[in-house]
Amino acid sequence: MSFRPTPRQLDYFVALADTLHFRKAAEKCNVSQPTLSSQFKLLEDQLGVTLVDRGSGGISLTATGERLLPLARQALEHLDEIVTVAQVGQSNLGGLIRLGVSPTFGPYFMPFLLPILKRDFPDLELYIREDRPSLLEEGLLAGRLDCVITPGVSATNLLVSRILCHEDVSLAVPTSHPLAGLEAIPVELLRGEKLLSLSRGYHLHNDVQLLARAAGADFLTDYEGTSLDALRQMVSMGMGLALFPAAYIASEFGKEPDLLLKKVEGVPMERLMYLVWRRGSSRNGHYENLLELAQMAVSDMHIEGVELEDT
Repeated sequence: MSFRPTPRQLDYFVALADTLHFRKAAEKCNVSQPTLSSQFKLLEDQLGVTLVDRGSGGISLTATGERLLPLARQALEHLDEIVTVAQVGQSNLGGLIRLGVSPTFGPYFMPFLLPILKRDFPDLELYIREDRPSLLEEGLLAGRLDCVITPGVSATNLLVSRILCHEDVSLAVPTSHPLAGLEAIPVELLRGEKLLSLSRGYHLHNDVQLLARAAGADFLTDYEGTSLDALRQMVSMGMGLALFPAAYIASEFGKEPDLLLKKVEGVPMERLMYLVWRRGSSRNGHYENLLELAQMAVSDMHIEGVELEDT
């Protein structure tokens, strides 16, 4: 191979893709606009492709640019990993880890994990992002995140998933509901009931959809909650029934005395939480170490319905 892009050229490409503006990209890279423009044009010439379309209305990525952008991000990420692994070793946590966490689990779990990390690895710099699982996976694949804690991923061939814990889910019903007197609800009794869910991009959305199909219930896509708190309030108002995970229940359900929690017989009533990172990452040992610490944090939660994987 006669030509390889330099890290600086890739920096310019990524900055330009992020800003879609030559001046802003130059500012982001701390160089002059002529320097960035000339080096970026050289990159295009050396590759023999056009990465951005330049027009009077601004710039936009070409189809080739769209295809190469994730590779550029990953190349820069691997270069950063080389430095981190060299500095802190293969298994010791250190440097920067960009951790994505699902908002249906993170707020109740991270207060237990962070003290452990601070105690055992005070030099670790941790950047935390909460987002919908679908966006966390997108950020992980694009190299914007290093690892994520999530109920699952779809790109299993590109990612490594390790089970962090099992978490029970329960169905919330108002105390005035006809099913409120049952200790557990047979799935067939949910036929015709209205089921509420979080918006698309959350795994609970898929779980409720599967429950609705199994029960013959009415899956209300017009009334999707934006958070578990909003969903809880919607159930309290009598708008329908909804599933809630155990960690959230332990933290928040004391605020709703008019709601009861029930198991549904005949369908799975748990979810798995995973620690996930990119397959082939040079920091694989770091993430295995992080998994062990995260499992310690799960043990410290002492929440009924949140359990480690049996070994």
